[in-house]
Amino acid sequence: MCGIVGVVSNAPVNQLLYDALLLLQHRGQDAAGIVTLLERKFFMHKAKGMVRDVFRTRNMRGLPGDVGLGQVRYPTAGNAYSEEEAQPFYVNAPFGIVLVHNGNLTNAHALRAELFSTDHRHTNTESDSEVLLNVLAHELDRATRGRLLDSATLFEAVRNTQRRLRGSYAVVALIAGHGLLAFRDPYGIRPLAMGRNADGTVMVASESVALEGSGHVFERNIAPGEAVFIDLQGQVHAEQCADAPTLNPCIFEFVYLARPDSVLDGISVYQARLNLGETLAKRVVSTVPPSEIDVIIPIPESSRPSATQLAHLLGVPYREGFVKNRYVGRTFIMPGQGVRKKSVRQKLNVIASEFKGRNVLLVDDSIVRGTTSREIVQMARDAGARKVYLASAAPPVRYPNVYGIDMPTKDELVAHDRTVEEIRELIGCDALIYQDVDAMKRAIGSLNPKLDGFDASCFDGVYVTGDIDTEAISRMNGNRPRIEETGEDSSRLALPNLAE
Repeated sequence: MCGIVGVVSNAPVNQLLYDALLLLQHRGQDAAGIVTLLERKFFMHKAKGMVRDVFRTRNMRGLPGDVGLGQVRYPTAGNAYSEEEAQPFYVNAPFGIVLVHNGNLTNAHALRAELFSTDHRHTNTESDSEVLLNVLAHELDRATRGRLLDSATLFEAVRNTQRRLRGSYAVVALIAGHGLLAFRDPYGIRPLAMGRNADGTVMVASESVALEGSGHVFERNIAPGEAVFIDLQGQVHAEQCADAPTLNPCIFEFVYLARPDSVLDGISVYQARLNLGETLAKRVVSTVPPSEIDVIIPIPESSRPSATQLAHLLGVPYREGFVKNRYVGRTFIMPGQGVRKKSVRQKLNVIASEFKGRNVLLVDDSIVRGTTSREIVQMARDAGARKVYLASAAPPVRYPNVYGIDMPTKDELVAHDRTVEEIRELIGCDALIYQDVDAMKRAIGSLNPKLDGFDASCFDGVYVTGDIDTEAISRMNGNRPRIEETGEDSSRLALPNLAE
């Protein structure tokens, strides 16, 4: 999962891109990059690290131009430590193209072989985004042979590109001397929105918060399978390029990934999380009588809306029992359990008075490995809690995600091939309550009846692209980001705080 942004303006865009990437920082903290276009020349700066660390004054001065794009990276394929795999990616032909990509191609392996043997194009990294760029460049070259590049030929190239790609992708590409291209996969798995400000600047970005927070008015979402071309004069051209598009956004965006102040595909992320708390309340009542719960405490941060709604409906006091240190390294996919356990203690501190002598219901947005949950339950006990119940606003995560979220392999998922009771014993809580899959879909889907459904594959094992089997998952697991044993993990899921 990454955050992407593109801008066409009549004034310098370097600061605007920087500000938008800060608003998307929760979507990736491993690397950041910006490219601007002045006349027909690209200016690029990218490096590993957070936006505030990657871009200094000298770097910003080296990014002139009124058109540009940027990305914050959270690696889901390739090498997490390679500077070369930071985006944007660039090819010099045809025209000169730079590209940023949010998502994950499920057929990247086959496409890479196809590019070499049939298209005669070279890729130099393990990134699926470089594969996507070269497929687009090849199709653009074919579409413009003997023809001028206009919106019709551009959309023809996108149409042929989409016929070759599988998986999830929200893409922003800059074509030297022509303009900005954005398109989305035919299922709309990853989000992409468009807006503009009073001076005519047009922006596309992963989340509406990047538009609104940088002074733009949200206009609409880019539809599944749709391509939008913004020429250098700021004129917007759009066309549906997929054969049979459907809107099936990733439900984990609403559960956890997106900022609560964003609206994705017509759904308020904050309201979605409130609704999850409402449906979770029914599950809690059937497991633990509210009279046996003294206090409800969220595990910061994404679970707060669900926990507040749950407390309101059960008539149980809501309290903050954990204080987060926002300046500690992440834990979710750290290399060793010992390091992960230590980091949980470092990043969360307990307010002991909220636990001592009480039956406590902890609320989390989701439970993935279970390691962090086990440690937090123990922290509550150490603080003097009589009983510790744990509720998850999401259902059990039983299956790997292949569309751009670096979920562990199935054997690392605490819920894979385990009953709820077996998970409860591993985590060490007195009761464990999960959200129901269908209830989750109804709670969020009711906020936009126009949706065709969701990709909820990590919960229900149904992969909406229809091309995923055990062999495909094994192959993609082999291309998961390489994390060095001594490396400091900085992925989005490791520390759920920047989205709040």
